[in-house]
Amino acid sequence: MNPNGNPYPALSVPAREIPVPSSVSEQAQAILALGPLSPPVEYPPLDDAASWRGMIAAQAQAIREMTGGSGSTAGVRVEETSVDGACVYVITPDGIGPEDRRVYLEIHGGAFIHEGGEVCRQRGIDNARRIGARSWAVDYRMPPDHPYPTPLDDCVAAYRALLEQHRPEEIIIGGPSAGANLAASTILRARAEGLPLPAAAVLHSPVSDLTGSGDTRRTNLGLDNILTGQSMAPILLYAAGHDLRDPYLSPVFADFRPGFPPTLLLSGTRDLLLSDTVRLHRALRAAGVAAELHVWEAAGHGGFLGRAPEDEERTTEIKRFIDKHWAALR
Repeated sequence: MNPNGNPYPALSVPAREIPVPSSVSEQAQAILALGPLSPPVEYPPLDDAASWRGMIAAQAQAIREMTGGSGSTAGVRVEETSVDGACVYVITPDGIGPEDRRVYLEIHGGAFIHEGGEVCRQRGIDNARRIGARSWAVDYRMPPDHPYPTPLDDCVAAYRALLEQHRPEEIIIGGPSAGANLAASTILRARAEGLPLPAAAVLHSPVSDLTGSGDTRRTNLGLDNILTGQSMAPILLYAAGHDLRDPYLSPVFADFRPGFPPTLLLSGTRDLLLSDTVRLHRALRAAGVAAELHVWEAAGHGGFLGRAPEDEERTTEIKRFIDKHWAALR
């Protein structure tokens, strides 16, 4: 039986060297030439909550040191509010007045365990600057103290709070990786609870299948310079014993009928989660959802770290998509 758990034999391929392709920009080539940007992580036992807290805190401190603290707030105004126990950073770029009703609900990534607190705040600031619109960055509670369904509950609560202030067509929901999983699941939960749906969704490299069955989880292992391992530990910590095929955990298994907003999906040919992204795109298309898929040559899970023209192209595509779906508000 092969690693996917089915009876068909696995394919053995010869060891080979994968060159840096000349088909991408020089800046992208320089990033690829660095190879893996972090070693695979050794996670604590699932029942050792103290060790998980320590590892998560150490990672947060490393990011703070790398970015020089909380980061610049130049050009934006940041306010904090609380929604049902979760912090939300409301970030308004300069020049965006109260008459501009557009708002982007940003759900951060980080393998369901990282990028909260100051990192969430800074990610929200960066996103608000890029898209030129007000952003609500949800600092949802995370494992080990708050496993599923609490993170999803927090995201749904933030969306419900937004609906008290905004019409649904004024709201777009998005996020990267684990945040894209939560963005899709938030929309599915909102639909199940009878809430009106947002204008659109933007899903960067969504981890849409927590069972890990996608083809590129193996074919791109060792090629993705951001996701350098495929440990199930953070997923199992997050899922807390729930069925990994539950659509609120793995939205690729959801029934997207009736109704799901237009969706933009983004990935790269070296992304470990390319299959998760492609399969979610096909599931949306099969349900009649207006879904776009953009895949960048040689890009891994994090693109090219914001340092290459390809990253600028990605931002341009996102802006084009969200402006299209906010166009009626102008």
